Amino acid sequence: MTTFTTLDAYRPLGRSGLRVSPLALGTMTFGTDWGWGADRDASRAIFDTYLERGGNFVDTANAYTGGTAEQMLGEFAGSRREQLVIATKYSMPTRPGDPNSGGNSRKSMIRSVEGSLDRLRTDYLDLLYLHIWDGRTPVEEVLRAMDDLVRSGKVLYLGISDTPAWQVSRMQAITELRGWSPLAALQIPYNLIERTVERDLIPMAETMGLGVVPWSPLAAGVLTGKYSRADLESGSGTLSSRPPSDRKTVAAANGFLTARGLDITDVVTEIAAELGVTASQVALAWTLLNPAVVSPLVGARTLAQLEDNLGALEVRLDTKHQARLAEVSDIDLGFPHEALRRVNASR
Repeated sequence: MTTFTTLDAYRPLGRSGLRVSPLALGTMTFGTDWGWGADRDASRAIFDTYLERGGNFVDTANAYTGGTAEQMLGEFAGSRREQLVIATKYSMPTRPGDPNSGGNSRKSMIRSVEGSLDRLRTDYLDLLYLHIWDGRTPVEEVLRAMDDLVRSGKVLYLGISDTPAWQVSRMQAITELRGWSPLAALQIPYNLIERTVERDLIPMAETMGLGVVPWSPLAAGVLTGKYSRADLESGSGTLSSRPPSDRKTVAAANGFLTARGLDITDVVTEIAAELGVTASQVALAWTLLNPAVVSPLVGARTLAQLEDNLGALEVRLDTKHQARLAEVSDIDLGFPHEALRRVNASR
């Protein structure tokens, strides 16, 4: 098991030569456009501190805070652009009523990249993700358009997010067979509450050479201990094309703010007290135990939150702690995984 103590303990992103920090800085909190993010000064302090500590991997998206996140990132990067690995995403709609302003099509991809390059004040993207699978666009259209962007020099590496494992593995196989640019990263939700990705997505990523970049490693704040059972009554809502009104809505709509989620959080909090660290640090340290995980995303709204998250790199969970966390967060892997595990265990 590889351990980290600092952000400059860089590691390769998937089966590529690109090296990134063991924690990535998420920028969905950059800007107050959605009502709960960080203002310009706070975002700048978060960004500067992350870089000063040796961090180089910054994640954004075309639709985060209506484009403000990319604009701020471009402004903050300035002369430091070359030392950064900037990742952004396309797929989310940007113009209401225009079906081609979102989705996975070539038109959506190319126009989104052009807009991102402008907002980020750069002439290339280090990493471009397909943000969410639309279920309609042919994979050949997506992959060929991505390859064209790489060949043009506007994009260096490719990734995919929130897409079924069978579709991702199919796409990776097609890139190998046709000599197109491969996928280097897989961004998915992964935390102690959301472990169902261990069934297929994470094993697929390991086999196919994609580095896993978990989003919401703190389960939208649930694993920090900020919510209680009382919040189960008021925490509800769904995610839609409209920005979420608050973080509790995000937590509830993603299935994190549940009785099970709070039971898991109780154990995380107990272990944190035993180690003299915070619940956030325990939860983040747990994600880094998985060898497929390259760089969990931390999205801080304050400098104090960032400082706390970075402390996770120094947390060591012993085998007893790991066993307690595994037991309380255990999931059924389903068929055929459970059946195969039973068969192989009897041999």
